[in-house]
Amino acid sequence: MAPFRCPGRWWLAGAALLLAACQPDAARTDGRVVLRQIEPPQVQVLRDDSGRDDQGCLRRAPPVPKAPAPPLPLSGTLGLWVAEVDPVTLAPLRAVGTNPDSVFPLASTYKQAVLWATLRAFDAGTLSPTERFDVTRDNQSLGPYPFDGSNVRTLTDRMIRYSDNTATDILHRRVGLQAVQDIADDLGLCRTRLILPTRDWWVAQAGLSPTFNGTTRWAGARGEERLRLATLIHADARRYRADYLQNRLNTYFDHRYDPALDLRTHNISTPHEFGTLVAHEFLRSGLSPRAQRWQREVMATGFGRSALNVTHRQGVQAFGGKGGNGWRLLTYSGYLHTRDDRHVVYVFMQRGAAQTYTMPNTRRAFAWINAAVDVVLASPGAAAP
Repeated sequence: MAPFRCPGRWWLAGAALLLAACQPDAARTDGRVVLRQIEPPQVQVLRDDSGRDDQGCLRRAPPVPKAPAPPLPLSGTLGLWVAEVDPVTLAPLRAVGTNPDSVFPLASTYKQAVLWATLRAFDAGTLSPTERFDVTRDNQSLGPYPFDGSNVRTLTDRMIRYSDNTATDILHRRVGLQAVQDIADDLGLCRTRLILPTRDWWVAQAGLSPTFNGTTRWAGARGEERLRLATLIHADARRYRADYLQNRLNTYFDHRYDPALDLRTHNISTPHEFGTLVAHEFLRSGLSPRAQRWQREVMATGFGRSALNVTHRQGVQAFGGKGGNGWRLLTYSGYLHTRDDRHVVYVFMQRGAAQTYTMPNTRRAFAWINAAVDVVLASPGAAAP
């Protein structure tokens, strides 16, 4: 495979590694970073009106104040959901949002759902943490990949810590396409799609899937129809070597990129729905104590804690996070449990960015996340009404 380049088109690697290789830019005037003062909105205590509708789907986000303006410029369409949640009911106590119900591509942020599905299989006794896998033409995705003989525990660590695409696809296929989609379906997240492994959505973007090219039903498919089509797209994807796919994908991005295709091919969600998933992932996962420890340990290696404000980091007793990027796409999500026993989830989403390579936007994204967390945590904690 071609060596890694910072302006890579397909790279969804962990932000920690990429930030070490590529320094983010920043808005500057006369060589100095410019931060705008923000007047924080009032954040009211919310009641739980975000239950399910008659179709069993999570209702849209409850009315909340708009998130403060980004302190540093961010282009494209932006979404943000930051909420303090009740640890028992998971109802949002205080929240701010921007476009919380708009749909965005998830990129590598979706990989935490693969971890959750893997741990469900572990608890069910259908998957051993010592089961080992080799990397083959059939299962290799884009980017660096694990050595042959890696076990499940190693693959989960690589998937979250390094955002390894091949590790993700091996686990996603092992537990089953629908098992990962079930993470969203069980929560009533009807606008969230998690069913495709990484190579599958790239094959569809590159125009290499006859199934995807030949149907108009994919974007709106649900239930058995979605699984049927996803299985066929997955079979299409297995026909191509990773190096061939990379070349075709580069040609697509260079000459015929269609931003509308991002929402049709990628796994997708809304800031509010994915924030709901993150809250359940950390506070009501349904996993055994052993699986919960595994989950917390691995998710703590995901990117985000070092980018939070120092005051937040010093006051945090538990953290888990994940990020992802793609062509004009950037996403971050996370959970923090403060030392004064408050539980906060955040989800940042960007699509249609002016930058084709979006990792330099990380600093800007977290400036906004931090500003919103400041607003949500500005008031003393309170019990759910």
